[in-house]
Amino acid sequence: MNNEPQAEHRWLHRLVGEWEGDGEMPAAPGEAATTWRSLQSVRKIGELWIQCETRIQMADGGADIMQITLGYDTAQGHYVGVFAGSMMSNLWIYQGKVEADGRTLTLDTEGPDFGSGQTRRFQDIVELIDDDRHELRSRMLGDDGQWQPVMTVRYRRTG
Repeated sequence: MNNEPQAEHRWLHRLVGEWEGDGEMPAAPGEAATTWRSLQSVRKIGELWIQCETRIQMADGGADIMQITLGYDTAQGHYVGVFAGSMMSNLWIYQGKVEADGRTLTLDTEGPDFGSGQTRRFQDIVELIDDDRHELRSRMLGDDGQWQPVMTVRYRRTG
């Protein structure tokens, strides 16, 4: 039970801090993209987990809160986590890995296709640009087998 932190845990620690971000969700052709501002606070839970709380302020005045908990399961050999947001009732369960580039964490999950109500495969992708910038990109697997962008948030460190 007393696991020592591994390189995978230290990878997550690079996200610890305070962040400010700008988000965008693509729109249907001919419509404007949805945009928002984000404040993100990431802290350690011991040395094996991180907890990320994000507060977003939509351009139209709406606001939401999201929580992500991530760790690396040494027994299973992959990253694990959960996502919950104030705007939806389902819990997203993550399983993922850092890509060969060493800076991109791809988290696989399943959730509702918001248009049809069917379950779809999704990926949340965290890319460490440098020590003071990271991106979160979400995408959904379409019926054609191609990944479709859902949203992107570009973060910069504020503390």
